[in-house]
Amino acid sequence: MPPDAITSIPGLRVGHWTDRRAATGCTVVLCEGGAVAAVDARGGAPGTRETDLLRPGNLVERIHAVLLSGGSAFGLDAAAGVMRYLEEQGVGFPTPGGLVPIVVGAVLYDLSIGRADVRPDAAAGYAACRAAKSGRVSQGSVGAGSGATVGKALGMERAVKSGIGTASERATDEITVGALVAVNCLGEVIDPDSGRIVAGARDEKGGFVSTLDILRGRPPSALSGGFINSTIGVVATNARLNREQAYRLAVMAHDGLSRTVRPAHTLVDGDVFFSLATGATEAPVDPITLGALAARAMERAIVRAVTEARGLAGVPSLADLRR
Repeated sequence: MPPDAITSIPGLRVGHWTDRRAATGCTVVLCEGGAVAAVDARGGAPGTRETDLLRPGNLVERIHAVLLSGGSAFGLDAAAGVMRYLEEQGVGFPTPGGLVPIVVGAVLYDLSIGRADVRPDAAAGYAACRAAKSGRVSQGSVGAGSGATVGKALGMERAVKSGIGTASERATDEITVGALVAVNCLGEVIDPDSGRIVAGARDEKGGFVSTLDILRGRPPSALSGGFINSTIGVVATNARLNREQAYRLAVMAHDGLSRTVRPAHTLVDGDVFFSLATGATEAPVDPITLGALAARAMERAIVRAVTEARGLAGVPSLADLRR
């Protein structure tokens, strides 16, 4: 049975590099056969790489890897290691001077916990590629989710550890869509089915406080510069899509974020989702169905990111709080 993960899409492999002492890491999604890709960046503080080439009308239509990294903008250095790995594998866009691997990426801010002077670099990106595999994907406080936290409206001392999560949904017997996401948001994570807070800012008794209630009681600028966040991820399918259809898939994946993270897409959340379409099957699929299921996979992946996390660098996880 295929895993309930983004790796249920044939041809995709996922690898992590994790530094638990520094509470940072990176994650790579390899699509060495190439995939039509798009991006939708909706947060106010994004950190990204090679997103311009994903716009319709540009020369390069297929990419070979997506990097998700901690380390804020420093973490974009990890892409150099991903490129080196792919070049060694003979993977890339053909040019007169040789193959050039196409690697897109996004970063999240995790410098507030662990060690701010240790960030994913080229060696980390290369190691994540070496560790990449199909099948089961490690979740929680690993890879790009190593330093991820949620519920920071009352400060880091009231935050909860988050991480990285993945899930997949079957659209037809032949077509699947999956999601992989590192959740590092200002607000709380909500169960989209019940509406209850799964993880968020903690009150003095250990319960969770609504970020909206916190915001109502603060001056307009009190939270604007204090915390830099970002929920970054990938949705992927084996369906055959063009660039415009892939973009719509990324757009609809944000619906899953909006239903599970409150508030989403704020000025201090650099929320970015990539989409990948490998085109491994030419079976027809309704793009509305595919997008709706991409959002559902994203919902489930976001909830898993916090439920699978473990405490790190003094930030407790849900498992720690339940003891």
